[in-house]
Amino acid sequence: MARRPRLGKKLVKSLLPLLLLIGIALGGVFGWIVYDISRPQRRPYLVTPAAFVQISGPGVKATEETWRNKDGTNARGWLLRGAEGAPAVVLLHRYGADRSWLFNLGVKLNETTNFTILWPDLRGHGMDPPVKWSSLGMREGDDVLAAIAYLKQLKTPKDEFLVGNSFGVYGVELGAYAGLKAAAQDGRVRVLVLDSVPADENQMVNSAARAETGLENSFIQSLTHLAMRVYFMGGYDNANSCTLAQYLRAPNVLLLSGPDAGYWRNSTAKLATCFPNRGNVELKNDLPLTGSNLPSATGEQGEAYDRRVIEYFDQHLRTQPATLTSAAPPPQ
Repeated sequence: MARRPRLGKKLVKSLLPLLLLIGIALGGVFGWIVYDISRPQRRPYLVTPAAFVQISGPGVKATEETWRNKDGTNARGWLLRGAEGAPAVVLLHRYGADRSWLFNLGVKLNETTNFTILWPDLRGHGMDPPVKWSSLGMREGDDVLAAIAYLKQLKTPKDEFLVGNSFGVYGVELGAYAGLKAAAQDGRVRVLVLDSVPADENQMVNSAARAETGLENSFIQSLTHLAMRVYFMGGYDNANSCTLAQYLRAPNVLLLSGPDAGYWRNSTAKLATCFPNRGNVELKNDLPLTGSNLPSATGEQGEAYDRRVIEYFDQHLRTQPATLTSAAPPPQ
């Protein structure tokens, strides 16, 4: 009777080195995946303010600006000043893109409305970013709050505050998720235009890992989520977009998506049902073009998309009353 336990112990001891090697290999593989997706590929900017001026003339005077994020890291963006006391709009690009993808949209928005426009590079994005890594949504919401705080302290040559107390946010995918997180904490965000919104950070990570590995199954996704939690030392919060939306009672919201957005289309449609005041929410879920593909759009499609976004901000942000209230903080 004592022989079987001894055989079992020998079997376990013989398998331990193999299991240890498998664990180390899996840890290395998923550690590499997390490291890689947190450092998205960087490409030269599609356009810069200096290049734009050479093409279109000296009317656009966007400047390079820097400020501090809430965690003490540095942030940067292009700033195009509008009229004194007018609202400001923050434009947030998708994962793997950069601020230049939305430059043309921002210039048109400024010319039409005279709002102040800020194009930040999300952390880990753009050429030689000041923060070398992306958190794929974990800290980007706080970064948007820091960008709003930066805009609020801007002064005119007469030492008056440049921006009023109403802000708008436009975001695509990762930028949409970050904008939603920020709006859930700051009631001054009065208008949101969100394109192809992830359901949560897990979905954002799944998309990035699939693009990197070409694989998509629940086992790999679960291990990648675990690796993210380890890599970010417990700071990975995976806030649900629908839960965040329930903290937004005042803003007007335009949700955009279409067939080319993949599963972001479904998550965006579901998000439309989550806001407390659905009368302030408009869903356009059948667009032939989404913000993810703006740089490659034909002239007619791009113009139609830009016009929809600009008209929404012009109609809803200009008429918003000034407020200094903040939304109730979402659960951490």
